Amino acid sequence: MSHHLLALAVAEESNPVTRITQEFGINLPGILAQMLSFAIVAFVLWRFAFKPVLATLDERQKKIASGLGYAEEMKAKLEASQLEIAAQVREAQVKGQQIIADAQKASKEFSDRQQKDAAERANGIITKAQAAIELEKTKMLAEARTEISRLVVATAERVLAREMSEHDRARYNEAAAREITNV
Repeated sequence: MSHHLLALAVAEESNPVTRITQEFGINLPGILAQMLSFAIVAFVLWRFAFKPVLATLDERQKKIASGLGYAEEMKAKLEASQLEIAAQVREAQVKGQQIIADAQKASKEFSDRQQKDAAERANGIITKAQAAIELEKTKMLAEARTEISRLVVATAERVLAREMSEHDRARYNEAAAREITNV
């Protein structure tokens, strides 16, 4: 048996792993147990700590990217709405100026129409007044002729000192009226 032990001892010394472990004082079963223990702890940490933390970080990264995308989208919408508002303001200004121009034009047309109507009414009044004056003048002249004729006849009667018949009187009146009209 001793031989067997010696052979085993010689065989162990000839194995390079055994020689390294003896030279550096490494306990191979202890290291293997620590490696197994480390692998279990690393697996547990990976499974229950790192993986959820990485998932949370990934989710937060996606939320941040989504928020940045939303912010860019809102910025673009804001710029678009500002451009649209500016266009609507310009359009409202143009419409307002058009309304003002139309109102001024309508006001001028109304004023011109009122002035024209007033001028026509004034002309009508003047025409009526002239007609009334002409009628009054004609009436006055007729009355004056009649009166002058009467005075001529009365004077002629006195001069002639005789009474004239109604027929003679009418004839003298007509003759006097013709003479006055021709003058």
